[in-house]
Amino acid sequence: EVTINYRHGLPVITLTLPTRSERCRFTVKPMVTTVGAFLQDVRREDKGIEKAEVFATDGSKVSDATLMEVLLMNDFKLVINKTAYSVSPPVKDKLSSEHATEMEDIKSLVHRLFVALHLENHQIRKERELLQKLDHLKEELLPLEQMKARITDSADAKTSRLLWVGLALMSTQGGALAWLTWWVYSWDIMEPVTYFITYGSAMAFYAYFVLTKQDYIYPDAKDRQFLHYFHRKSKTQHFNVERYNKLKDDLAEAEESLRRLRQPLHLRLPIQEISDKD
Repeated sequence: EVTINYRHGLPVITLTLPTRSERCRFTVKPMVTTVGAFLQDVRREDKGIEKAEVFATDGSKVSDATLMEVLLMNDFKLVINKTAYSVSPPVKDKLSSEHATEMEDIKSLVHRLFVALHLENHQIRKERELLQKLDHLKEELLPLEQMKARITDSADAKTSRLLWVGLALMSTQGGALAWLTWWVYSWDIMEPVTYFITYGSAMAFYAYFVLTKQDYIYPDAKDRQFLHYFHRKSKTQHFNVERYNKLKDDLAEAEESLRRLRQPLHLRLPIQEISDKD
């Protein structure tokens, strides 16, 4: 049998422990204690309890997150192992409207006091967790950053070398056309040649647009070639670009969370003190 009595304004649930076959009292705080916390206290008291659940009278299971204050408003069933107990909480005297208003004010005041007393500890604990997460992410990023720096240097060197090769080819082409125009042939012969060279260059630029859907702009073409060399080198060096980007995103998110946590409105500190802490 499970009985419920009120002592000093708090409900006391008395039940028989299955292993020791003795009565045990559990004093709960209805506005704070949840059903899951109550069941955990029961299992902690008797290690032989393998299953403890609470069901409503219609057979539906009561969530562990439900407050005991809500549970004690109606009858319910307490199932311990394979034994089910029907529980009927005593009916509390209804408060007058004035007393009910006073109780709501007291609850609100207690809630504000709880927040005021524990907010700073929560912020300190959260800040410590974020700092530990930042250190962990930076440790994971350090070898990837070093590998990325080497790949970036190699890709940048190849891109610069390709640009210089292009300049050398254009200079060679200009010199060859000048030599053929003034020393070998005349401008009448070389003019059609230069026309077709110009037309071929225009076709090459148009082909670039068809393949890349971008105009042939020198900075964009350089960046595209750099990315080509970078990703090709990443595959040979087994550099995981997706994992690196994921870690960078997590790092930025953690830094943003830490910055927001350290805002003066959250810490209730002046801006100057925040600057000193940073």
